[in-house]
Amino acid sequence: QLQLVESGGGLVQPGGSLRLSCAASGFTLDYYAIGWFRQAPGKEREGVSFITTNGGREKYSDSVKGRFTISRDNAKNTVYLQMNSLKPEDTAVYYCAAAPTSGSYYVPTMVYEYGYWGQGTQVTVSS
Repeated sequence: QLQLVESGGGLVQPGGSLRLSCAASGFTLDYYAIGWFRQAPGKEREGVSFITTNGGREKYSDSVKGRFTISRDNAKNTVYLQMNSLKPEDTAVYYCAAAPTSGSYYVPTMVYEYGYWGQGTQVTVSS
């Protein structure tokens, strides 16, 4: 069974940090680009950060650029999202997703490009 499981969410004060993990089981992430998305109540799901199969290219939304860092450890079949300088507007359910890609250059960024999704982890930034 193909599965992605996020962990690391929680409650943090503004300015704090969290590290989200996305662990895959049932398949290897080596051939998948990975994206982190988030969805706040009443809002559409938005892409936050993306990484190619070999980790050679990364993309970030303007709202998190300079604060979030995506990385991957294919040996552990896990992708991470380090979130620093968190703001209340970062509050959302965060999802990781996997998109099969044929190369290591293209970075998919759209929701429809991702076929496998985790169940999400809640991140709440509040004092």
